[in-house]
Amino acid sequence: MRALVISDIHGNLEALNAVLAAAEPYDALWNLGDVVGYGGSPNEVVDLMRAKAQVNVRGNHDRVCCGLTSAVGFNPVARAAAEWTKKELTEENLAWLKAMPQGPVVPEEPGVTCVHGSPLNEDQYILNMRDAWAPLQQAATAITFFGHTHLQGGFSQKGHEWHEIKTQFRTKNVAESWKMAIPEGTRHLINPGSVGQPRDSDWRAAFVIYDSEAREIVYHRVPYDLTAAQGRILMAGLPERLAARLREGR
Repeated sequence: MRALVISDIHGNLEALNAVLAAAEPYDALWNLGDVVGYGGSPNEVVDLMRAKAQVNVRGNHDRVCCGLTSAVGFNPVARAAAEWTKKELTEENLAWLKAMPQGPVVPEEPGVTCVHGSPLNEDQYILNMRDAWAPLQQAATAITFFGHTHLQGGFSQKGHEWHEIKTQFRTKNVAESWKMAIPEGTRHLINPGSVGQPRDSDWRAAFVIYDSEAREIVYHRVPYDLTAAQGRILMAGLPERLAARLREGR
């Protein structure tokens, strides 16, 4: 079974379309949350997830943009984007976001869990080995897919051995992939990175393919129509910083 695993689309339709095209063929789509917020195409992105994703996990921006929680904890730029997104979303898409389940969510594929932040707390960031220790120890499955940080990579553990997973790409302007085997007896926290707003200084859209039969994770980066995505942000009257940071990848 080949699963396309994505996270943190953040209303970036151009990046999402590039990912969906590059990922073919796949058998299932697992969405780890933050479908909206920041980007200028919230309805178009939600429509695609409603139609294509077999697994959806809510993110903190999803909660705020549909009104489940307030934007008090957001910085001014994120708050402005959330307020605009909430007004822009259709009633049907608002209802869909409100109904998205809180993680952990377990797909039909055995041995896998999907979350947005940490499996222990949906809003917690897993940024380093200290953050990863308890989730790896307490995870109910061998593989947990998570997002929230916008940083592609992850963490693994086998017995007393612990490793941070850092992808190794050669460029920052063409489509690339990096493959990682899943040995027996290992436990993994896998972050596919952000589709719509990477923050690892690589502007390309990020995703992973999980192949359960081959027992491997393939990390991908793909370029997309950055100018069009930036134009949608600016045309919507959203803060210019949201457009500029797409090129910076941070």
